[in-house]
Amino acid sequence: MKRTYLLPTAWLFDQFAGDPEWLPHPVRLMGLAIARGESAIRHREQSSATEFISGAALTISVVASSYFLSRQAIRLATRQSPALGNAVELLLGWTCLAARSLEQEAAGVANAHGAGDLVLARKRLSRTVGRDTEHLDVGEINRALIETLAESASDGIIAPLFYMALGGVPLAMAYKAVNTLDSMIGHADARYFYFGKAAARLDDAANYAPARFTALGVVAASCLASDADPKAALHIWRRDGAKHKSPNAGQPESAMAGALHARLGGSNTYDGEVIPARQIGAEFPPPSLAQSRKAIRLVSSVTLLGLAGSILLGACIGLGACVGRRSDRTISQ
Repeated sequence: MKRTYLLPTAWLFDQFAGDPEWLPHPVRLMGLAIARGESAIRHREQSSATEFISGAALTISVVASSYFLSRQAIRLATRQSPALGNAVELLLGWTCLAARSLEQEAAGVANAHGAGDLVLARKRLSRTVGRDTEHLDVGEINRALIETLAESASDGIIAPLFYMALGGVPLAMAYKAVNTLDSMIGHADARYFYFGKAAARLDDAANYAPARFTALGVVAASCLASDADPKAALHIWRRDGAKHKSPNAGQPESAMAGALHARLGGSNTYDGEVIPARQIGAEFPPPSLAQSRKAIRLVSSVTLLGLAGSILLGACIGLGACVGRRSDRTISQ
C-alpha cells in the first residue's frame, strides 16, 4: 500500500477504534519476548561487561525480529492477494499509533480531577506515568499529565508516523520494539544499568528527530490556538530543552511549558525514591486543570500536523524511488 494512503488510513483506524484490549497487540508480544529473553540469557553474578553484551544481544534480536517478522507477514499476505496484504499492513500500522488512547487516558484524568475525585485522577494517571502518584497534589497531577502528554506525543504518535513514512510498517514496528525495550529494561537503576544500556542508548537515537519534530509541532500548533503562546513555546524550547535528564523528553516538554505558560519538571518519586530534576519554564506558575485540558487540545493539533508532515515525507520518498527506477531503466536501455 502506498504510504500516502497507509498513513491517513491507519490514523483513521486509530481514531475510531483506539487500542482495544481484546486485540492481540504486537507490543504485548514484544513485551513477552523481552521478559522471556531476559530470564533466559541473564543470570546471577554476571560481570558488568557480560550484562551489557547480553542486553545488547536481546535488544538487537527483538528489534530485528520485529522488523523482519512484520515484513514477512505483509509479504506472505500479499502473495495470497494484494487486498489481504494491504489489510495486514494497515492493521499493523494501526497498532503502531496511540493518538486516541493517549487523549482518552489524559481526558479521563482531567475529568476525574475536574469532578474533584483526586483519588480516581491519581489512579488513572498511574496508567500513563512511571512516577508514584498516590500522594500527588493538584498541581503535581497537572504537571505529570502535561509532561506525559508532551512526551507520549513524541514516542506514541509522531515517531511511529515518522518511521512509517520513512520505511513503512516494518520500520515503525522496529521503532515500537525499541520503545518497548527502553520502557522495560532501559532504566538507570542498579538492576538494569548495564543490561539495559544498549536499549536506552538506541531509544535515545531513535527518538532524537521525532522529539524535535514534536517540539516544532507544539510551536506550530500554538500558532493555530488562540489561548497558547508560540513565541514563548519557541523560547522555552530553545532555552530549556536540554535541562531534562533525557536528551529527548525535554524537547516537547519545554515547548509545551512555554506554550501553556506552565512550570514543568522538578523532582519525582519512583518506588519511594525521590529523583531530583531541573525545572522547565521556572518563571511560570504551576499548571492548572485548564492548562491540562489545553495541552490535550494542543496534542490533537500536533497529531494532525504530524500526520500531514508524514504524508508529505512518504510522498517525497515514493516520488524519489519512482524517479530512481525510471533513471535505472533509462540507463539500462
